[in-house]
Amino acid sequence: MIHPSMSSRVFDIVNSVILIGFALFAIVPFLFVLSGSLTASEELMQRGIVLFPTKFSLDGYRYIFSTNTIMWSLGVTVFITVAGTLINLLFTTLTAYPLARNEFMGRGPIMLLVLFTMLFSGGMIPTFLVVKSFGLLNSYWSLLIPGAISAFNLIILRNFFQQLPDGLEEAAKIDGCNDFQILVRIVLPLSLPAMATFSLFYAVGHWNTFFSAILYINDSSKWPIQVWLRQIVILSQGGIGDSQEMGSDYVAPPGEVIKMAVIVVSTVPILIVYPFLQKHFAKGVLLGSVKG
Repeated sequence: MIHPSMSSRVFDIVNSVILIGFALFAIVPFLFVLSGSLTASEELMQRGIVLFPTKFSLDGYRYIFSTNTIMWSLGVTVFITVAGTLINLLFTTLTAYPLARNEFMGRGPIMLLVLFTMLFSGGMIPTFLVVKSFGLLNSYWSLLIPGAISAFNLIILRNFFQQLPDGLEEAAKIDGCNDFQILVRIVLPLSLPAMATFSLFYAVGHWNTFFSAILYINDSSKWPIQVWLRQIVILSQGGIGDSQEMGSDYVAPPGEVIKMAVIVVSTVPILIVYPFLQKHFAKGVLLGSVKG
């Protein structure tokens, strides 16, 4: 048995200390927000930073859930996240696969146009005018269609498709498969790791939909949860806005605690889903390697 040298032990100790320090930098802010949301408003105002509260209070959460508006907006956000992710994967896959094939004519100019969109964009006002001209204002399509394809993810997925062995497609063609069958039966099963990764990226982006909803959605009943939580923070600060927007059962916010509770409500759901996505991501890697 080979024992580690003294320098190796010192390196392991120093490396562990550094990694623990970085982990604390990441964990402590979340712990502070969670503890602050469960702390009495008076204690939070007095102590400023509370990691271990002495006076627990759920007033912030009572304020947030004092109306059914938040639960409805949470459902809207879930719908936008699921539908938007499916649309993103569909359009990104159907665009990346042809561009990855050598026999596809015109793929060079198309890729130049894709790269051009990464460097230049029309801007907020032209995009708004385009959405308005298609009649998408005040509808969920305004949050799903304009960002249906991410140029960066498209390029990455195209490169992933190009790395797949050409012999698999040739064997499938010999067996009588057409291009669509090759994509569904051969390419996609081998691409599950990439698809799982892009699903996570797209889902997080839709969950955090905020600015687009403010621009395109005027009906407050269609707002996602991020917009409503912003509205709650404004009302809790005594800023602009009518408190009646929160419903007839509106209650006064308990000071700074409401801000912490808002962050927890908007963050915890996606944190709960993330481990399940990681599980499927690991399965996707194994399945793709087995079928390859």
